[in-house]
Amino acid sequence: MAQSSIRREHRANRRALRATLRRRAAATRLAASCRRRPRSLATVAIAAGVAKDTAAGIANGLRSVAKRLSLAPAQTARTRRTVAGGRARKTRSVTHWTLQQVARLVAAYRPRKAEYVAATALIAAFAGVAV
Repeated sequence: MAQSSIRREHRANRRALRATLRRRAAATRLAASCRRRPRSLATVAIAAGVAKDTAAGIANGLRSVAKRLSLAPAQTARTRRTVAGGRARKTRSVTHWTLQQVARLVAAYRPRKAEYVAATALIAAFAGVAV
């Protein structure tokens, strides 16, 4: 009996390690994708390590900074995926920004909310900007 419980623990441990490895690999792929080509502001925030609910709010703030700076996105795309991870019924137009554009937006962004200040620091570090 002791042998089977040890095997069960080993299997559970290996399963947890594989899950951790999958999560880390997915995060690395997302970060590399954001560095290679233009992505949405929420996607860049998530790749920088910001929580998904905070990423949606900070993306809205960065969009308003883009209007103020008269900065146009690098490209416009059509998508069916929502920020929350679900599926939308209608296609939506989304704007994609390069990492250099995101760096300009973050440098001009001055959030007041504490969690947005922390998220801005994460995005700035990801984009390679000193804030």
